[in-house]
Amino acid sequence: MLHQMTIASLAVDPGTQSPIIVLKSLEDERPLLIWIGPLEATSIVYALQGVSFERPLTHDLFKNFLERTAFTITRVEICDLENNTFFARIFFRSGETEFSMDARPSDAIAMAIRFNVAIYSEEDVITKSRREPETVDVVDDSEEGKKWAEYLAKLDNDDFGKYKV
Repeated sequence: MLHQMTIASLAVDPGTQSPIIVLKSLEDERPLLIWIGPLEATSIVYALQGVSFERPLTHDLFKNFLERTAFTITRVEICDLENNTFFARIFFRSGETEFSMDARPSDAIAMAIRFNVAIYSEEDVITKSRREPETVDVVDDSEEGKKWAEYLAKLDNDDFGKYKV
């Protein structure tokens, strides 16, 4: 089952300093976090902000080429997740001709923004991307240690304000 997604935000992984694009399902707001490269993140930000340059960047060049050949992009799909690698497809159309091509999600999203088309994700990708909370061993098994462990286990990301975990 496909879920239409929206770009919720772009963030930076505090541990690796890698850009993360955060997609959310329009249906139920489930997030899908995809780590991307810095150049792709820059291209996505420029497209979201409507920044244009005198000479086209790579994604803009590809868009210009497609428009000159009468092709358009109809949608993009985040279609698989294997070994922590996301896979996407870009769907093209010109008249009666339709086809899709494999793409990195960051490139697919950059093109979706430029063509103002929907981004979708397979249900399985959203499910597989969810990380289960890690179990931890409580070293301090005193009453005080157990109280702190219980308190910390109940904390939510919203409890950290601007210091998201």
